[in-house]
Amino acid sequence: MLAVQTKSTVATTSGGSTEQIVRQVENAPASGGRPKVALVHDYLTQRGGAERVFLSMCRAFPDAPVYTSLYEPDLTFPEFAQFDIRTTALNRVRAFRRRHRLALPLFARAFSRLEIDADVILCSSSGWAHGARTEGRKVVYCYNPARWLYQTAQYTGRRVSASAAAIQTVGEPLRRWDHRAAHSADAYLAISHAVRRRVDTTYGIRADVLNPPTTVAPDGAQEPIQGLSDGFFLCVSRLLPYKNVEAIIEAFGSLPHERLVVVGRGPMDRHLRSMLPRNVELLGGVREGELRWLYAHGQALLAASYEDFGLTPVEAMAFGKPSVVLRYGGFLETVIEGETGVFFDQPTGAAIARAVRQFQQTSFAPETLLKRAEKYSEAVFHARMRSATYAETSSML
Repeated sequence: MLAVQTKSTVATTSGGSTEQIVRQVENAPASGGRPKVALVHDYLTQRGGAERVFLSMCRAFPDAPVYTSLYEPDLTFPEFAQFDIRTTALNRVRAFRRRHRLALPLFARAFSRLEIDADVILCSSSGWAHGARTEGRKVVYCYNPARWLYQTAQYTGRRVSASAAAIQTVGEPLRRWDHRAAHSADAYLAISHAVRRRVDTTYGIRADVLNPPTTVAPDGAQEPIQGLSDGFFLCVSRLLPYKNVEAIIEAFGSLPHERLVVVGRGPMDRHLRSMLPRNVELLGGVREGELRWLYAHGQALLAASYEDFGLTPVEAMAFGKPSVVLRYGGFLETVIEGETGVFFDQPTGAAIARAVRQFQQTSFAPETLLKRAEKYSEAVFHARMRSATYAETSSML
């Protein structure tokens, strides 16, 4: 497949090019055509890592309108309410807002019909937002090529579900649509080197890498969780098959003297609750202050997911806490073995239990963890995201 060259190179925050471009654009006269930026996201119906990153993008461009297919305020981060959210016709169906996977066969058409009047649109996409149309330039921030299309077995797991049936029915037409949507972009940004390789393999597109930021500020207010004391292991994850939370819970069945706290919501909630051993607690969704308290008072973060980047180890590092993670994907870029965490090779209960025991015999320096976390600050992310956007549009000034 013919490779698509991106039109911009993301500058580093320490270089003068970023500061010069941002200053040139931000100081342009109002009538002189400061680039009109619009933001696009797949759907705002959950509190996942992509939504947390997109919220940071919104803060980087606070005056930009936000386009999305579905918006359910009580299921996603409340901070989105301060922005100008514009939805598609799908949003009129309450069932879609509550369970966005029901609308899977309809998203492609919805985004194909979404035409945005802007000089540049930033599409925050894990499968749909990059299909939005514009006469201006399009920059895609890609979390992963659509997992349900290209990693279907991993995404759906062993369960027979409506989503799996829908993917099997419409998979090939959606892949054709997805390739057209990807090649309509002027520039691609990938959240990690692992995702950059997948973008190249899937689309023949060369992407720049821009890591997501950590946005759970350690200096924010903390809200204690009643009944919990310090020293537990923490898992923060949506409850989906490819997150492998079930394997983490199984591991603690063989670690009766350790405690595990799981934070997250998702379609596997009922199944996971049915298998909890006595030393595991599933909290569901928590408030930001409670999440800060959990990071601050746990001893380590556990993650067994097939992650494209994986924000949670980075969030843990910001609190000076190490991680026990799967040796896969984005975790290989964010976690340094023996310095900021411990790896296990397979998402199985036995492998995770062994890694927890290894962790207990390893010492970690909080200052090393905190220094590593600085690389993923929101300030760094905002500067590089603005640079990528303004580099696309600076010639218009």
